[in-house]
Amino acid sequence: MGKSLSMDLRARALSAVDGGMSRRAAARRFGVSISSVIRWDAARRLTGTFSPRKQGGDTRSRRLEAHHALVMGLFEEKRDQSLDELRARLAEHGVVASTSALSRFFQRHDLTRKKKQVTQSSKTVPT
Repeated sequence: MGKSLSMDLRARALSAVDGGMSRRAAARRFGVSISSVIRWDAARRLTGTFSPRKQGGDTRSRRLEAHHALVMGLFEEKRDQSLDELRARLAEHGVVASTSALSRFFQRHDLTRKKKQVTQSSKTVPT
């Protein structure tokens, strides 16, 4: 993930815009993209600040965490089901979740979903 450009650079570019320079010219002068200066100026006009927003993170996990008991209940009923099967069972209860969100859910709670072996383990050779 990239790093945000410094507040000093943002302030200098927007200062040039305030001084009468176009946003495109300010972008060329400070070596940043035109869309960056346009976004910074728009954010400053709308919110009063042009500081960078938080990057990354799981923004949707709280929707699935709200149904923790249901997810765990369906998981415990049939532990060897696939994520897609669990997702379909959750959809029957009105909970929309992707398989990747379910995978992150189980990782957060340190749960492994091991499939049952079709054949019995060999005592002489590792399987």
